[in-house]
Amino acid sequence: MSDSLNFSYTVDGENFASAGQASVQVKKELRQLGIAPETIRRVSIAMYEGEINMVIHAGGGVAQVNVDDSGIEIVLKDEGPGIANIEQAMQEGFSTAPDNVRSLGFGAGMGLPNMKRYTDEMHIDSTVGVGTTITMKVNY
Repeated sequence: MSDSLNFSYTVDGENFASAGQASVQVKKELRQLGIAPETIRRVSIAMYEGEINMVIHAGGGVAQVNVDDSGIEIVLKDEGPGIANIEQAMQEGFSTAPDNVRSLGFGAGMGLPNMKRYTDEMHIDSTVGVGTTITMKVNY
């Protein structure tokens, strides 16, 4: 692949039923490009976790996926409340999800740790009261 391909998805923050649609669409696009199944799996998991976080905490956001010769970059951007303590948020099991979200089976505190686990690089840029941008990379 000599050029990069870019995909953009809006994550609806009002609807848990639609959460995950962007990661399903990315999976289809990557399959059509002939990307290795293990790479697709890693991208799908990381992106799904990010989508759920945007729905739970930020009222939605935008997911950008860039595919080039070196791998797949995922950029998740929201205008939510921001992450006050990134180090704490990265701890498995830590969650600020409200009880109503937990009763739906979400908010177990594994989102950010799983995003890091399934990607080769992850950077979180967050400002309280402004929003969060998470950039992840999955190499081939």
